[in-house]
Amino acid sequence: MAPDEFVRRLMAEDVLQFGSFVLKSGRRSPYFFNLGAIDRGDAFQWLGSAYADLATGLPEQPEVLFGPAYKGIPIAVATALALAREHGRDVGVAFDRKEAKAHGEGGQLIGSPLAGRRVAIVDDIVTDGGAKRGAFEAITAVGGRVVGVLIALDRRELTGAGETAVQTLEREFQAPVRSVANLDDVVSFLRASGQRQPAVQAMQAYRQRYCAQGP
Repeated sequence: MAPDEFVRRLMAEDVLQFGSFVLKSGRRSPYFFNLGAIDRGDAFQWLGSAYADLATGLPEQPEVLFGPAYKGIPIAVATALALAREHGRDVGVAFDRKEAKAHGEGGQLIGSPLAGRRVAIVDDIVTDGGAKRGAFEAITAVGGRVVGVLIALDRRELTGAGETAVQTLEREFQAPVRSVANLDDVVSFLRASGQRQPAVQAMQAYRQRYCAQGP
């Protein structure tokens, strides 16, 4: 799915919201990305298709998709369905609990076994990378190998180290982090469509102050 079409669909589902929002990082952002607004079968279908295209482009093909609780879980399921439906690839799905379960099957991990398998982490966005690091540790602790991270939007925000959060994860995980779209794609779509022009100005100022510039 082309980035502009993806952004258009996100706008239609109210995933992209505009105003003034305090992020986990403490920064005040003129836009907010809430993939939790996806709550219908049709929307999950095209969302899964977009992620499946990312998965097929990874240098090493994953055998399991891991969705960190909670938003990553339905994304992983939708992506696995799209891979089977559109690419003829049957992959496993796994996810974690926020807290380990002491009864029943027990444990913190649910779904497809991870030991000895290639795993892609599937989530909505990277802010500070905390959820992705937790997933990476859980996967590698049981013998899985992370071959990529798939997200919907790269905010392209710089960290204190002078690199983006995505670049930091790529360096730490030694695996590619791929996004369907990024902040530049959102700004370009809004400018081309003539929508939300006050928001565009605020986003451009935010990008100039906090985000990586250029390609």
